[in-house]
Amino acid sequence: MTITVRPGSTVMFTGDSITDCQRLESEDGLGFGYPLRVAGEWGLRHPDRPVTWLNSGIAGHKVRDLEARWQTDVLDARPDVVSILVGVNDMGWHTLDPKGYVIPVEEFEAGYDRLLAPLAEAGTQLILIEPFLLPIDGVVEAGAGVALIGEKEREEWRTDLDPKIQAVRKLARKYGAHLLAADGMFAGLAATAGPEHWAADGVHPTPAGHAALAAAWLRLVA
Repeated sequence: MTITVRPGSTVMFTGDSITDCQRLESEDGLGFGYPLRVAGEWGLRHPDRPVTWLNSGIAGHKVRDLEARWQTDVLDARPDVVSILVGVNDMGWHTLDPKGYVIPVEEFEAGYDRLLAPLAEAGTQLILIEPFLLPIDGVVEAGAGVALIGEKEREEWRTDLDPKIQAVRKLARKYGAHLLAADGMFAGLAATAGPEHWAADGVHPTPAGHAALAAAWLRLVA
């Protein structure tokens, strides 16, 4: 089953930097990433069904950060569809921030659940995008030069991330949300063109990676 987006609907994208993509500097408030690509492709396909597209992603945010602004940034907009991509900062925070710590999967899941509950109660259609990590080679800077991330750190991140991906899948089942299995999708794509083609640092998509996310997202709606 797909989500039917009716004329006049409001669709909200939210999450971290992967969704943010400098939205505040963009004329339409959507940034340069997959939300913009989704909105553009939808407008091309369905000129008879105008939609209000909103983006409230903020770079660096974790589930607990979304919780702190959920009412103002999401619930008050009364969206018909909410698309959430969060988790990569919950995964890597302990290596990027001296005050950071490993966020237990139980804490991640409970906070995420609290985000979803009021939306489900309001009858909002939900799209949950798995957080993802691509197996790139070499060492990259992360957190604006805060840390150097190599193979050892990525192995730690993967060990931390996998249970959180499972938590997102579990919550999608609990709330009848549509799941975009992005981690598996990018793993398959990386086997054909190499992971750096899709996310040069393993986390933030390239233009091709954003296009892949947008195409997968659009397959969930009609």
